[in-house]
Amino acid sequence: MLWIAIARPTLSKTDGAKRAFGPNPATLRRHVETLSQRFAPRDVDHPENLAKLADYLAGEFKSFGARVRYQEFTVDHLTYKNVLAEYGSETGEVVVIGAHYDTAGDQPGADDNASGVAGLLELGRLLGQTKLTTNVVLAAYTLEEPPLFGSESMGSAVHAHSLRNDGASVKLMISLEMIGYFTDRPDSQGFPFSLLKLFYPSTGNFIIVVDRVFSDQARRLKARMNGVSELPVYSINAPAWVPGVDFSDHVNFWKLGYPAVMVTDSSFYRNDAYHSRRDTAERLDYSKMAQVIDGVFAYVAR
Repeated sequence: MLWIAIARPTLSKTDGAKRAFGPNPATLRRHVETLSQRFAPRDVDHPENLAKLADYLAGEFKSFGARVRYQEFTVDHLTYKNVLAEYGSETGEVVVIGAHYDTAGDQPGADDNASGVAGLLELGRLLGQTKLTTNVVLAAYTLEEPPLFGSESMGSAVHAHSLRNDGASVKLMISLEMIGYFTDRPDSQGFPFSLLKLFYPSTGNFIIVVDRVFSDQARRLKARMNGVSELPVYSINAPAWVPGVDFSDHVNFWKLGYPAVMVTDSSFYRNDAYHSRRDTAERLDYSKMAQVIDGVFAYVAR
């Protein structure tokens, strides 16, 4: 019963369906290299680089046919920008997919979180070729990292509050938070509690969807992702006091009562280069990243 409550097992298998187009691993790598090299450092102490990167992201989304706008806000007398790219309907329920583009200090931040932003850009390209009936918003957030994490100055907090003020009906928010580091090394996967070793693999070659205790959103997303990809996808339903469960932009949607999940490679529980200068582009697995984005795209498009 505990396994069912925490891990929410599904019986989904890959359907083997061939799609006319899908995420490109080489393109994902190019985006990660661009963010982690050309725009470094991209932390709160380098607002000029963050502004240049916001313009770059806006240009990319526009080239995919998105309706793009900036969401500007001020912190300590400096202006920062979320980049919001909309697809599909301009009314009705909203699906938000977000990823933060800033880093925790002067570091490359390839996995954290150029990987998530690269995935967001590939989703933008794919959605630009897809007929949608839902309003899908791809949100590139700034100021997720310390020292502003947990404050109302996080870009995702600004966005979530604006949706609430506009009376938006948010069907789901998906946070892409570190989706690029995978390894086949035995015992490479860590956990906040030893009990979880009973439910999840000890080798860090899977992706995980994180959700709140009584929500069913992660199970649904996991089932769809497992249905289109060979990459193993697991989910966890856990309270926010479990370390890492609320360590990304989805937390600001939870605070306002919106359904939200985090898609992640498990961050510091697997990647020992977390928040260090070793978090570089060559350490990531772009084929597996492409499978992550293929699964998220299949869920949203459907």
